[in-house]
Amino acid sequence: MVPPLTEGQQTTLTCTAPGLCSGSDPKITWMWRGAGEKNSPITGNITTNQGRTSTLTFNPSAEHHGTNLTCKVRFKWAVITKETVTLNVTYVKELRIAGNLSVKEGETLNLSCTVEDFPSPLLIMWTKCSDRNIQNGTEINLQNNTLTDLQNSMATLSITNMTAEDSGQYTCTVKHLNKTMKENVNVTVIFVRNPVITGDTTVKKGDVLNLTCSVQSFPLSHITWTKFGSNTNLQSDFGSATLVIPDVSAEHSGQYICTAEYLDKNVTLYPQVTVTWFSKILNSSGCEAQSEVMTCVCMSEGFPLPTIKWPLLENYNVHSAVTTVSNTTVSSTVILTVKDHRNTAVECISSNESGEAKENLTTRMSEGKTEEDGTCSQLPHFCYFRPLLHDILAPLLDNYWESFCMYIIAFIFLFLSLLQINPRNYLELFHGWKPSLPFLLVFFLQQSFSLWQKNATE
Repeated sequence: MVPPLTEGQQTTLTCTAPGLCSGSDPKITWMWRGAGEKNSPITGNITTNQGRTSTLTFNPSAEHHGTNLTCKVRFKWAVITKETVTLNVTYVKELRIAGNLSVKEGETLNLSCTVEDFPSPLLIMWTKCSDRNIQNGTEINLQNNTLTDLQNSMATLSITNMTAEDSGQYTCTVKHLNKTMKENVNVTVIFVRNPVITGDTTVKKGDVLNLTCSVQSFPLSHITWTKFGSNTNLQSDFGSATLVIPDVSAEHSGQYICTAEYLDKNVTLYPQVTVTWFSKILNSSGCEAQSEVMTCVCMSEGFPLPTIKWPLLENYNVHSAVTTVSNTTVSSTVILTVKDHRNTAVECISSNESGEAKENLTTRMSEGKTEEDGTCSQLPHFCYFRPLLHDILAPLLDNYWESFCMYIIAFIFLFLSLLQINPRNYLELFHGWKPSLPFLLVFFLQQSFSLWQKNATE
């Protein structure tokens, strides 16, 4: 009778020769035979007591499981008897996990967990740690994704359509009698996401440009910052790269390039960096007075283009206001009528989101009455009324009426001009942009005579 055998626990087996006959003691031999092997003698702890009994003491192991043990008794008169038993050793060996621990996103994960033991285990299961960064994180039972075969001591884990969130630590747990064993493996999912740029691409002059380009991927992507038109590597790193430029200026504006290199694929982003700035009101700004006509020019630079306001001119009769732009320079020109320019204060205010500047413009007297285009070399009436006529009334007249008026009232206008009527009187008629009938009549007369002169010179 063979007692229960457990791996690692010492046991003693006894073999007793049959019969009670007197005579010399028999020879007792112990023999092993594994699967497909021949009998071989055992050397070890063998003790013979009272001549007819032999004991075998040994430490069972997994290798003893399933082997045949034979006790052979030989008597003096050549009679041989023997008895053979099969050993069943309770044991369990270490776990073995097989399968590809790195899969691409969208593919299927297949992992098998097997254990060599006897008898069959009570339980084999797969779990996943909910947070691989926490050693004592909560485990998620993957029973729905596990095919268990207790008879063969195997459990197969299968997860289809793997995602990046499926990466992490997986655990196979085996419960064998009163012993529990665990084996952990780390599964990685090969994936890549689109690059993302964080930070403000619009900064003020003198501030710090801080842009981070990052890519979620496994393995990590190599990130490189460059500027359009230059091959200079501004910054590079793995996973994410931060571009920092202190004390930015207008020259730092432009298109930058973030290149993410992942395996054999490159993904590129092109953020546009804008540096906002504001300088001041340029020295070329100022006013020029000629008789009762004042022309003021205010110029400034910045990005985005500054706006220009004339707050002190709201109560003046402004004949025209023109704004011109060249690259990052803006110029505002106003023409107004003043009786005494020495008592006229002109303030220019220019501003954008980066700053504001105010300046009281100085006024200088013009040495002559001739404008750059020569229009004031005509009768003085045209210097006052021709711009207004072109801006307001000329679009309302077609060529026929202009010609008709020119020839009908040309002589009347010439007569009024020869009387040396002061043009200031016309402006008083036009005060508040409410023209009277005489004013309109003079308008028609002046325009007709102007067209007549023009045609005559051509």
